[in-house]
Amino acid sequence: MSETAKKDGWRRYFTVRRALANTALVVYCLVLFLIFDFAWSSLTMGEEKERSARIANPAYDHGFAPNFDGHDVWGEVRYRLITNSLGFKDSSARNVPMKASTRRILVIGDSFAEGIGMTYEDSFAGLLDQAGQQRRDKIEFLNAGVASYSPSIYYKKIKYLLDSGLQFGEVVLFSDPSDVTDEANSYFCIDDDPKYRQYCTNAEGSRQAVAADPKKPNFLIDRFVITNRIRIAIKRWTQSLSGNRKIALSTDYARIGWTNPRAEPGNSYRPLGIDGGIARSVQNMRALSDLLAERKIPLTIVVYPWAQQIAQGDRNSRQVSLWREFCEGRCKAFIDLFPVFFAQADADKNWYERLYIVGDDHFSAAGNRLVFEEVAKRLFSKP
Repeated sequence: MSETAKKDGWRRYFTVRRALANTALVVYCLVLFLIFDFAWSSLTMGEEKERSARIANPAYDHGFAPNFDGHDVWGEVRYRLITNSLGFKDSSARNVPMKASTRRILVIGDSFAEGIGMTYEDSFAGLLDQAGQQRRDKIEFLNAGVASYSPSIYYKKIKYLLDSGLQFGEVVLFSDPSDVTDEANSYFCIDDDPKYRQYCTNAEGSRQAVAADPKKPNFLIDRFVITNRIRIAIKRWTQSLSGNRKIALSTDYARIGWTNPRAEPGNSYRPLGIDGGIARSVQNMRALSDLLAERKIPLTIVVYPWAQQIAQGDRNSRQVSLWREFCEGRCKAFIDLFPVFFAQADADKNWYERLYIVGDDHFSAAGNRLVFEEVAKRLFSKP
């Protein structure tokens, strides 16, 4: 064998050996990472091992368990969830006195107001509370919002809280475009009106199963939190590059079709239909505004767009006109966030990826901050 052949043979040997060594090192590091991820994820599970954060309530259908400190899952994301003594999402499992020592504002709405999928600190309700506590004349914000709420529950829950002795000086209600859909097809068992209660098919006071049932265990989400976050980050990055979700927004009318005359209503609005859902929404909101007026508690209504509405150019939305008209003579203020969100979309072609969770309909951290900044301008003036 020639000297050159021998050198080539040794070179190939060391090249293969180096490749095997590098591969073994990568596998070793990956195994160590997975072991660490599994141990850390298991140790930080918190109370969700023993109880669910989301519970039924006979008065207002469903809500959060009080003093919960653990994690919840939205879609594929596991995130920290803490509630206070009232069962409101909060920064700590603190005891909230029934009597307010400073100006206190109650926030209510559905999953957008809850800040589903993110910590309290990143939600607009949490940002409002942080800013309120930094003022010389402190303002306390209590977030009574929970996923799948609508006018029937807004009224019932606020009445329950007032009857329980909770004091607050103002209510800020974030009206979601899906509220009319929910009023058309859900929550009949808690409605006092016989014409709506006749549609109750569940046991008295039972909750909507999808909204309140405990989450199903998912080994990857529960036991490999860091790995799962990396996977989701890669997934959202590829979704952003493909643009498929953003394109689909233009024809996605699910749960908000009532705001767009081009949409086919389908079965989503049974049994009441769109007009019936609107009528029931207004009826329960009137009951709420009357209740608050009796207690001399001002009401502010805030409306905001889903990403679908921006993509569909729904600038003069039926959602806005409905609640603007309702607020005449009934509300302290009406805050329309459609213009500011459309202005952001007009100025930035990547508005969806920035303001909403890619692959989802809810606000991102940046979207929550935009809501906070706009609402704070109105709320932080003197009452």
